[in-house]
Amino acid sequence: MVSSYLLSLREGLEAALIIGIVLGALRKIRRTDLSPALWLGTLAAVGVSVLAAVLLTIFGLSLEGNAEKIYEGITMFLAASILTWMIFWMSGQAQHLKGELEEGVNQAASRNATGKRSLFWLAFVAVVREGVELALFITAAFFAGNNEQVGANTIQTLAGVVLGLGTAILLGWSLLATTVRLDLRRFFQVTGMLLILFAAGLVAHGIHEFNEINWIPSIVEHVWDVNSFIDETSVSGELLKTLFGYNGNPSLTEMIGYIVYLITVSIFFGRSTSKRDVKAAQPQV
Repeated sequence: MVSSYLLSLREGLEAALIIGIVLGALRKIRRTDLSPALWLGTLAAVGVSVLAAVLLTIFGLSLEGNAEKIYEGITMFLAASILTWMIFWMSGQAQHLKGELEEGVNQAASRNATGKRSLFWLAFVAVVREGVELALFITAAFFAGNNEQVGANTIQTLAGVVLGLGTAILLGWSLLATTVRLDLRRFFQVTGMLLILFAAGLVAHGIHEFNEINWIPSIVEHVWDVNSFIDETSVSGELLKTLFGYNGNPSLTEMIGYIVYLITVSIFFGRSTSKRDVKAAQPQV
């Protein structure tokens, strides 16, 4: 639930900010008559995203044996890859997002005949990107949970998504309706660090799935076993498993994959954010 909440909060806030920026740009140029096209594009994107999440989950649940493990492993690695790209991309683009969107709105509004269609696709593409990414992440988080408790996993995942998106909507509305301003660069840095831990867990879980079908050798099947201390099936164990990829008795390749990913991505993320902080602190000439 915590992982789906965090993912939904971040992706939802990005979508909420995009919608808010576009609405603000329409008000600025006095073209609020194009707002319905924006909302239609947003609703269409939400529908596609929900459909993607449902199809991905249903397809995964329909598989059995090695096919299921292969699907889950590929899903974990794909989600981790896209999540890593998204962390770096959004951290760098946060400060330029508003200007790019406003330029797109101005161009769409200048086309009298096709303005509504252009704005529809502007909103659709911007929101569906966040939605499909979220669908993939939520699917990976769902399969990272206890597969023997599908019903409980479904409820917890849906609860996290609803709460995360609800929080994102409220936060996005309050930021745009009041004078309060959130340091978006800092927000995406903090959530980026948390999501790096989550992505490292996805990598480890993907390796675990491939260990079971011998696509990746375990080398050492169980480096240690701490399930007597924190059981994977306990409430705390399930929380750590879905949020950080906890495994009470990991293989050696799981540990190597987790540590190598975590250290490598954390170093590059720290360097990129440090460079942006230095650039932001420099006086503009």
